[in-house]
Order: sequence, then C-alpha cells, then structure tokens
Amino acid sequence: MTTVNTYPLWEFLLPPSEFGRVDRRATGARGTRLRFADGTEVLDATSGLWNVNLGYGNDAIGDAIAATGRDASYLSLFRYSHDYAVRAAEDLVAAAGTAYRRAVFSTSGGAANDLAMKLARQYAVLRGQPERKLVVGLRGSYHGLTYGAHSLTGEALDQQLYGVDLRNVRHVDPADPEELERFMARHGSRVASLVCEPVLGSGAHPLSDAFVEAVIRLRREHGFLLVADEVATGFGRTGPLFASSRWAEAPDLLLTSKGLTNGSCAASAVLVSHAVAEGFERRDAILVHAETQAGSPASCAAVSATLRQFDELDALSAGARTAAALDTLLGELTDRLPLVARTTGAGCFRALHLRDADGDPLDGRAVQGAIAAIRSHGALVYPGPGAVQLIPVLTSTEQDHADLAEAVAEGLAETSRRAGHR
Repeated sequence: MTTVNTYPLWEFLLPPSEFGRVDRRATGARGTRLRFADGTEVLDATSGLWNVNLGYGNDAIGDAIAATGRDASYLSLFRYSHDYAVRAAEDLVAAAGTAYRRAVFSTSGGAANDLAMKLARQYAVLRGQPERKLVVGLRGSYHGLTYGAHSLTGEALDQQLYGVDLRNVRHVDPADPEELERFMARHGSRVASLVCEPVLGSGAHPLSDAFVEAVIRLRREHGFLLVADEVATGFGRTGPLFASSRWAEAPDLLLTSKGLTNGSCAASAVLVSHAVAEGFERRDAILVHAETQAGSPASCAAVSATLRQFDELDALSAGARTAAALDTLLGELTDRLPLVARTTGAGCFRALHLRDADGDPLDGRAVQGAIAAIRSHGALVYPGPGAVQLIPVLTSTEQDHADLAEAVAEGLAETSRRAGHR
C-alpha cells in the first residue's frame, strides 16, 4: 500500500523525499543565529542566502514595514506611483552615486534580470538598432530561475528540461578576456547587453581586472549595454555598497536585491543610467513591464530603512572588520589543512575550495558532508562547486567570528580525515 505524503509545502531545490525534515525547518532567527525545529541553534554564516547583511530581526526595518501595513497596506505602480516608492527610488539612486537617474522596482533577482534583458533590447530598438537582440552572460554565473534569468544563468541547471529559450543568449568564459574579444569582433553589432556578476556567486570567483578592463573597452567599441548583476554583491557584501563602484566606468544598468531590504521583503530594483533613461524619454517610450507586488509600500519602506541602517550601524566598516577576520581564518585553514586547495572571493563573500587525497575537487556528496560536519559544530555554511562558501553577516561580532572559526576548523578537520588526508 502506497503511503501518501501529506506534507503541504513544496520545498525549493530538494527531492520530495527530503521534504519536511525538522533539521531543515527553521522556527526563528535573531541577530546571526537560526533556530530549527529539531531544537538546534546555529550561527548562520550564509546571511540567509546572503540577504541578511545587517542580521536577523533588525527592529528599525521591521518597524518601517509594520507602519506601512497600517497606513498603506497596498498601493500600485501600474499607471500610478506612491510616496513610498518615490522616496525609496530617490534614496537608492542617491546611495549608488551619480551614475544613475531612475530605479525600476521588481520582486526578485531573477525577475530583475528578466526586466533588464527586456529593457536593453528595447533601448536598442529606440536607438534604431533592432538587430541587437543578443544578451551575453558568463559561464558559471547565476542570475535566477525565472525564464529569462534561467537562460542567462551560466550553470547547467536543466535548461533543456524546461525548454528555456537560449536562441538569443550567449555565454563567454570570464577567465578569458580574449574569448570575449573574439566574440565581440564577430557579434558585437548584434549584442544588446553583457551581464556580469562582479563576483560569480557559485564559488565566489571575482572578475579579474583584465576582464573588467576588456569589458569596458569593448563596450565603447561595440555600443552594447553593460549590466552589473549585484543581487549577491550589493549592499556591502564585497566591501563598498556596490562592487561595480570600483570599476573604471559605471554600468548602464545595475541590479540589486537580497540585501536591498535586508532580506525582509520580496524586492529588487534595476538602476538605470542617465543615457538609457534619456533614450526612453526622447521617444516617450513605454517599457512594457510591471509586477503586481513590485514597489509595494512595505518593500519600499524597507529599502529606505535599510539604507538608513547602513549609515547608523556603519555597516561598511563593520563588514571590513568581518572580512579581516575571514582573511585570518581562511589563511590559517589553507596553511593547516591539505584539504583546502585555495580560497576565492572578496570581502564577506568567500569560498574554500576543497580537494581529496588525490588532489581532485571534492564532489557534491563530499561537499555536503563538509557542510553537515561544520553544522554539527555550530555554523551553517553554503555549498559551491567543490567548495564551501562563507557569507557571514556584515555586522557580526567578535564572538561570532570566533564561533565561526571554531566550527569551520573542526568541521573541515573531520572532512579532511574522511577525504583520506594525513
């Protein structure tokens, strides 16, 4: 007789046989700690999928959201605007510097990537270049799993299974500026945009200076839009508020989510440069994109409150201290454990790449074993290809740094023994 599983929730990226495990069901969170239904409490060194840069349960952000629930529970941006959205857009554009004129609100990083793809292609048409339909991404990148973002994602994540349309999407190797050069020499006149994560989220691989320099030079030469997907790297994750602020020239579009509301709301935004905004203004062109919950009063109040909290908590300085603690930890582990092949990343966005006794990268099962071992010693970290990723809360305390160092060291020591290292 077949047993019917009556568990009501479909959990993301897990087979049904794994649904409902109490050790994976969170019951609450505060500061840097997560509580689970099995009674355990762990230090979250993933910042809640690198959303919660300021820690869980920030009272100022929570109060701002609660106030909108009473005063403006829902207001639409469909052919209307509202004060919360105008204020949040103004705050966000000002925080990003002088390169951007407007913010377009969306509901997730994936949806923001879909929006940016549409915006770039329409901008090309407005410039009299309808042949520019190609959107170029990077191999190994991750942009989301909505249809447009799924096509742009440079990892193999069953795109063929779901019939994802790849006809106007291409990918190049972020470690090979010469490949990008060759590609643009052949196809540059048909490229609407090139989309780059400043640090590739899968494995925490920063773009090299040489690659960024090539991108900027080729943008001038071929006229495509440069899109910085800062869903993961934004809001202090790698040091500055936005990682692309360190590039020699600003992107034409900048995508932000995750830390945008400290993870409190389903929200994202696309920051639009002056030139792109003017292209739409000259033709008084409508961008045919809208989402019912995009720019809701609650999410916009959270954006403004998050930006205020970054100033009040001096979060970027706190992030620099946490990054320094990570530098020390990663250096010690690399020196001490033959399991650790190398480290990558920037700021508070790091990865430890692991190898077995033969020098080969750990497979997925072994990486999950490392994650479990580290969790058993009190910290939650995130898997990457052959790696464990450390993405701690920017405002972590010295005690958090010490607890993370102990959990990772103990967990990797166990993993090293299982991998056959002496």
